[in-house]
Amino acid sequence: MKKTVLTYGLISGVLISVLMAATVPFADRIGFDRGAYVGYTTMVLAFLLVFFGIRSYRDNEGSGHISFAKGVGVGACIMLITCVFYVATWEVLYFKFMPDFMDKYSAYEVAKMQASGASAAAVQAQIQNLKRYTEMYNHVLFNSAMTFLEPLPVGLLITLVSAAILRKKAQAQSAQTSLPASL
Repeated sequence: MKKTVLTYGLISGVLISVLMAATVPFADRIGFDRGAYVGYTTMVLAFLLVFFGIRSYRDNEGSGHISFAKGVGVGACIMLITCVFYVATWEVLYFKFMPDFMDKYSAYEVAKMQASGASAAAVQAQIQNLKRYTEMYNHVLFNSAMTFLEPLPVGLLITLVSAAILRKKAQAQSAQTSLPASL
């Protein structure tokens, strides 16, 4: 299991990192709303390797058989490796290349609120919330925890669906014996 999990986890992790590094720097040009769609699409693409990892384990190490629980275990391990890559890539991008990301995002949120016709008091309250969130986001542990929560639901969903699709029970020995042709 270790070889399959590491192989597919590392491939998926590198894929999600490359896709993130290629798209996140353009978030303000893409638009933060559309950037979320792009981000979650890249997550789905990377997490598709969970399906292929479970299938590889089933076919190569499970002799064509895998239970739902074992499939979830294999998929969860691949997913966790991918999530670690996602968090590590974000930490490098955020703290080394995009330290103004939260300022840009905050400005976007305030402008969106103002355009929607929100009251001055509501806008001011939002500004205060965004300032507190920006301060917390500048702490590595908080930033890492919040970032880990982004791909986790996507990865869990793909893991559960993949394990359900790929599960195959071993057939009983008696069912595998062939009947004589004279019956």
